[in-house]
Amino acid sequence: MTISEQIKVLCVRSDISVAELARRIGTTPQNFNGKMKRESFTIAELEDIAGAVNSSFERKFVLKNGEKV
Repeated sequence: MTISEQIKVLCVRSDISVAELARRIGTTPQNFNGKMKRESFTIAELEDIAGAVNSSFERKFVLKNGEKV
């Protein structure tokens, strides 16, 4: 699942539109849709997106032995 697909699922589960999410993070729906198409989000933006729907964003690498980096 791409990050844009994950964001769409997050919106559905949070009962908000993608346009509303864009407004909550201080950008226009048009700009946000462009970022969705390009898959061009920074870690800081993903953290802002999570915060806008009262959730958290976790990033990590998981090695084959289960170790998390």
